[in-house]
Amino acid sequence: MKALDQLLQRWRAAKASPFVQEGDRLLDVGCPDRVLIDKVLAKVRSATGVDALLEPVSEGTVALLRGLFPDDFDFAAETFDCICILAVLEHVEDPAALARECHRVLAPGGRVVLTVPHPFVDEIIDWGIRLRILDGMAAEEHHAFDVSLTRPTFVDCGFRLVRERRFQLGFNRLFVFEKPIDAGQSARGGSNDRIEFG
Repeated sequence: MKALDQLLQRWRAAKASPFVQEGDRLLDVGCPDRVLIDKVLAKVRSATGVDALLEPVSEGTVALLRGLFPDDFDFAAETFDCICILAVLEHVEDPAALARECHRVLAPGGRVVLTVPHPFVDEIIDWGIRLRILDGMAAEEHHAFDVSLTRPTFVDCGFRLVRERRFQLGFNRLFVFEKPIDAGQSARGGSNDRIEFG
């Protein structure tokens, strides 16, 4: 991984980490290493990382599992309090299936924290690879996901959007969705939504 890849990865982790709360049971989806997990380890109850390239590890409160989420795992319902999905959604063939499984395995009141790049980033990555300043990290697996579909994909599964923010010069977007505590609560919003843009 090139230095610029690492910088962008650390930047995403820095944007996501404030939404991982004290005592959370964390699931980090698509973590080829432990950047986010190590950043929040002191405050979480447990951390599980899943990625197709991981070497399985179980040490203390950390478990690293090889495989793709949700296809290769059958976590119990309400197992996690926070699910981080950083620079992954654009690699997923069925984002709606992923969102549904997040809702199933997330405890009420829990959060899904995502970063999703603008599709134009694919062109920037291509140039970065040609100039040998980026490895691209599986850019060929991008499915040209339209970032504007992120909100409806998760809201339609019962989440409510509580934060949306652009970063990395506007080329990346952070989303935080919450699973309502009351299953009967409307996921489509209302006067108590804490949506922030910018």
